[in-house]
Amino acid sequence: MKKIFITATNTDIGKTYTTQKLLHALAKRGIRVGALKPIETGVAATPPDGVLHLQTIQKLNPDAKNLTIDDIVPITYEQPAAPFIAAKGEEIDLHPVFEAMKRFENVCDVLLIEGAGGLFVPINKEYMMCDLIDDIAPDAVLLVVHCSLGCINDTLLSYKTLQNRGHRVATAFNCKGGDDFKRTSKPYFDAVDFPTLQVDADIDEIANILLQ
Repeated sequence: MKKIFITATNTDIGKTYTTQKLLHALAKRGIRVGALKPIETGVAATPPDGVLHLQTIQKLNPDAKNLTIDDIVPITYEQPAAPFIAAKGEEIDLHPVFEAMKRFENVCDVLLIEGAGGLFVPINKEYMMCDLIDDIAPDAVLLVVHCSLGCINDTLLSYKTLQNRGHRVATAFNCKGGDDFKRTSKPYFDAVDFPTLQVDADIDEIANILLQ
C-alpha cells in the first residue's frame, strides 16, 4: 500500500478538496483508493471531512464497503482548534491512527492521509503535525498551497522543511478567488523552475508525480 500524506501551508487552504480530487483521479486508473484523516477538530457530532471521504471511497472502491467513520477519522475533538488545544492539553494517544492505517492495507492500493492545518500545528506539547508525517513515513507528501500574495514565503518554508526531513515532496496550488497569482507570485516560481501545477487544472499530472 502506497501512502501519500496531504498537508498544506496553513488551515483552510484546500486539503480536503484536493484529497477528493485526487481520490477520483486515482480511481479512474483502476487504483483502489483509501482516505484517512488522523485527527479532525471542530466536530460536533460526526466529522464532516471524514464523512465525505468515507462516502467517496466506498463509491470508488468496493473493497472499502465495510469501513466505518472511525476507520477514516480515529480521533476527533469538538473545539475547532489545533489538536493540542482541542484536547485541553491532555496527551493525545496516536495509536488509533496507526491501527486505522493497518486496516487499509488489504482494501486499498493507495492511501491518502489528510493532515490538519500546517506542518507545525501542535498535536501534543512537543509533537507537531510534521512529526506525525515523519512517523507515518509516507511514500510522498503533497503540499497544498494558496495562490494569494505571500504564497512564495509560505510555500518555500513548508517545502524546504519537508525536504530537510527527508520527504519526497510535490506541490499543488489551489488557486481560487480573485488573487492575481500570475502577476504577483508565479514569475518568481517560473524564474527558479519551481512547479506551479494547479489542483483544478492539473490533478492528473499531480497524480502521476505522486505515483512515481
